[in-house]
Amino acid sequence: MLSTGGADRPERPDPPPEQRERAREPADPRRWWALAVIGLAQLLVVLDATVVNIALPSAQQDLGMTDAGRQWVVAAYTLPFGGLLLLGGRIADLAGRRRMFLLGLAGFGAASALGGAAPGPGALFAARALQGAFAALLAPAALSLLTTLFTSARDRARAFGVYGALSGGGAAAGLLAGGILTEYLDWRWCLYVNVPLVALALAGCALLRRDPPRPGGGRLDLPGTLLGCGGLLALVAAFAEAEGGWDRPVVAVLLVTGALALLAFTRVEWRAAHPLLPLRVVADRSRGGAFLAVGVPQVGLFGLFLFLTYYFQAVLGYSPVEAGLAFLPLSAAMGVGAAVIARRALARGVPARHLMAGALLVAAAGMVLLTGLEAGTGEVFAVRLLPAQLLIGAGIGCAVMPAMITASAGVDQRDAGVAAALVNSAQQIGGSLGIALLNTVATSVAAAHPAGGGAPAALVHGYTVALWVGVGFLLLAAVLAGVLVPSRRPPAPVEPGRQPAPL
Repeated sequence: MLSTGGADRPERPDPPPEQRERAREPADPRRWWALAVIGLAQLLVVLDATVVNIALPSAQQDLGMTDAGRQWVVAAYTLPFGGLLLLGGRIADLAGRRRMFLLGLAGFGAASALGGAAPGPGALFAARALQGAFAALLAPAALSLLTTLFTSARDRARAFGVYGALSGGGAAAGLLAGGILTEYLDWRWCLYVNVPLVALALAGCALLRRDPPRPGGGRLDLPGTLLGCGGLLALVAAFAEAEGGWDRPVVAVLLVTGALALLAFTRVEWRAAHPLLPLRVVADRSRGGAFLAVGVPQVGLFGLFLFLTYYFQAVLGYSPVEAGLAFLPLSAAMGVGAAVIARRALARGVPARHLMAGALLVAAAGMVLLTGLEAGTGEVFAVRLLPAQLLIGAGIGCAVMPAMITASAGVDQRDAGVAAALVNSAQQIGGSLGIALLNTVATSVAAAHPAGGGAPAALVHGYTVALWVGVGFLLLAAVLAGVLVPSRRPPAPVEPGRQPAPL
């Protein structure tokens, strides 16, 4: 499905008339304030994927959750988020991005309040599912708004640097916030805290441009919606159910159902007059490689968050706040990697392919360091955890920022929401797979570990073996980025009276 021609063309084709017209429009003077609003919304969406992780033991005890049900506090959020992103992106394209941004924000805040007040596990799971559904509407609207607000290449690089830093560091920041809120307030504040932040973002929405009149003729692709969203939901559900073992019949049924639904989805989209996912969006070699460069590393990254959370608390004996603070190097390195290193490298003409591939190799080296973790405390943080987090964070931040630019740049205006949805969907699907796959490896290896050394030694052995699997996925992502993404820069809007210079 990815085209292979044109990787070494000296010049890009002329941009479409709509993109040239947009480049002639004066820059929105309030665009940087609007970026703050969009960034806050994106931070909420990413942060909520991990903010409850450290609070899980307290929530489980308070609500009487079983060990088997505990995982659904996380999975109930990632299931609708990952599975409904395509639908959310398409709705944003058809109904208006600012309008859907407002609706997604309001719904996300309301669902957070319901989750904080949940009287039992079922109510908490339902609230988390609502959060995920509204996040699936909010996230693609936010990214497509960003794409249309910043039209010059220099401004767009800066804006995506900030956005990439928030996207990369939000998950780690969620772990820190979860630890502080759980220890000093209550686990419920991991959800209540969203309400004032959503109110602040809603107040700032006055800075966003109103949606332009929508052209007629667009319709929602119902067969594609059912097949695409259903297939993704089935796959994510299979990864979540695999916590109990990949050999369970329900896992096989969900995997086969998801795969068949997505195959049928591809066939339907080729023929649909108004497809949910215009296949032209993913048929481009550069864009397809960028989607993979965003999604595949999340397999290792989300598993890393899970393992380090348990390692800090169960093995090293950290409190929730100490465990959250221990993630600060990772979060800070992601921010620096995206907003500083990657932005400056792109501004100096480093091709996105080289930057992504090299950064992912750096992240893989950091994860290799973690495979030497031991059950004893000693100087493990200074010797292994700190340098490993710095390498992983900087590598992931440097890779995600240019991948996001490449994945969303040069897209027709009518497809901006869908392209944004695919970026976020790649992250969530990759993360869901990573938690399920790496946790299955870790638990099975730990169960087979000899009794000598006790439970902590078995746990750490399981973690280190699973981390080697994470290293493999990071290396695979580096290869995919190096092979699929061309050396030329991502297309950017053309300044009036100028043509893009060949690389």
